[in-house]
Amino acid sequence: MALTREQKKAIIEKITDTLKKANAVVFVNFHGISVALATEMRRGLGSRGVGYAVVKKTLARRALDASGITGVRPELSGELAIAYGADDVESAKAVAEFAKKFEDRVKLIGGALASVYLSEREVLALSRIPSRHILYGQLANVINSPIQGTVSVLSGVMRSFAIALNQIAEKKG
Repeated sequence: MALTREQKKAIIEKITDTLKKANAVVFVNFHGISVALATEMRRGLGSRGVGYAVVKKTLARRALDASGITGVRPELSGELAIAYGADDVESAKAVAEFAKKFEDRVKLIGGALASVYLSEREVLALSRIPSRHILYGQLANVINSPIQGTVSVLSGVMRSFAIALNQIAEKKG
């Protein structure tokens, strides 16, 4: 059954609102994926705080035009879904993991970050960025490293001094 003009308008408004609220959006081409696999992917994305919606390309294009995203929009080919989330990299990471898992049936075709379109290559690069928690751990390690080195050097000096005093005491005693 064909959608009425009012239904299409409501869908476009909903997609536009979703695109404006999301920090990161990934355009997904899915082909030949079963309902069970699609459900598994939707649940997996949802558990990571990533929304997932299958949309018609024409309605998606209209919503993208209305959302104010700048740059060159990637070609929206095949069966289209949009993955979106508040985290800048989580939607790209999650979809990339499912693209690996489902091989040729799920493919990243582009996206948007901070209201700027991204190419497929840029979205793939975004998906390779470590998670926020790992980045915090790496930053803490970088900050801690000089302090830890200083402590090691000072403890080595103190240890050498203690050994020298002990040797002097043994010679005298």
